Amino acid sequence: MAAGGAATAFAGTDQVKHWLGWDRPPLGGGYASAADNLGAVAHGGVKIHYFQPTAEKVVALTFDDGPLPDYTPRFLDALDTAQVPATFFLVGSHLEEHADLVRGRLDRHEVGNHSWSHDDLATLDLDGARRELERTHEAIKRHLGREVTVMRPPYGHLGGSTVLAADTMGYDIALWSHQMHERNFADDPAGQARNLIETVRPGSIVLAHDAGDKRRLIALNSLPAMIAGLKTRGYEFVTLSELWRSK
Repeated sequence: MAAGGAATAFAGTDQVKHWLGWDRPPLGGGYASAADNLGAVAHGGVKIHYFQPTAEKVVALTFDDGPLPDYTPRFLDALDTAQVPATFFLVGSHLEEHADLVRGRLDRHEVGNHSWSHDDLATLDLDGARRELERTHEAIKRHLGREVTVMRPPYGHLGGSTVLAADTMGYDIALWSHQMHERNFADDPAGQARNLIETVRPGSIVLAHDAGDKRRLIALNSLPAMIAGLKTRGYEFVTLSELWRSK
């Protein structure tokens, strides 16, 4: 009775919400749906990558949330100057509005799917998650002539429906092992560069963003020194597909 009474007393409070995870998990989404709808499985499994186990000194730069006018062209300029490739995870609605920012500028780069609206896919059911990915897949194909094979969920959140949607589309899922921490280096872009130069290991995947507020200037201003420093350490920059082929 005591336990039952305690549970009743807590019912409807924020405590229960925290115990159960999200405040708005959908029916058929969230934790369990990866096993609830096996009829949707098309490829038998999904690879989820945090890094690539390899002895080769290779590293993949990745950029999320573009294309948008404030920063995407500036990051592309910096990468062109350094002559290194990256992987850009595009938001479909941004691409629909700003395709001219990247059309003809992604030849050395890889493109991935970052959803249509940047909603949290882990809170959607399978149909909702798949619509987010399918709309972006078609936009990338229409505007850029690319067939996408990799996605990154917004916020890095994975629900069962996200994994199932990725499987139905034959996608790998790319997360990351390192990232730009602009808040931690707000007045010290050189410190951000040093942090990555010192911590990157063979097979690392580095997360950055080419859209957002003025904090992106920290990443942008640290990029040349970070690239130069890692090249001095013997690292080669590759796309994600190239990274996953390393041994």
